[in-house]
Amino acid sequence: MSVKIVPVEKGNPARPDNPKTWHGMVTSDGDVNLKTLGKYISLRCTVNPADTVAVLEVLTQVLTEELSDGKIVRFGDFGSFQAGVGSRGAETKEKFTTSLIRSRKVIFRPGADLKEMLTNLKFEKL
Repeated sequence: MSVKIVPVEKGNPARPDNPKTWHGMVTSDGDVNLKTLGKYISLRCTVNPADTVAVLEVLTQVLTEELSDGKIVRFGDFGSFQAGVGSRGAETKEKFTTSLIRSRKVIFRPGADLKEMLTNLKFEKL
């Protein structure tokens, strides 16, 4: 198995006069939904697919609730999730207000297992 890469021409927005260069971009090879994940997981353990999907759906709800409370959610060697923001700058600490927040995101930090997978990842140019 390998991850499919397509070459994409990109320019530098900070230097629009510079020549564009070609960079690799991962292209999707489909997607997997919760029901399918449930089936895959049930093939590797004694839990039936419906129970697995139910656990994954509740996990999604609990993850959302915990992130909304400002917690970091850690999944062992899988990795961790944390809420994050992007904001405009303020001249001083006192002038910073939450109205300067311009984006919200979920930050995922891969754990040991996923970092190892990335190290061993194979690529294929399309």
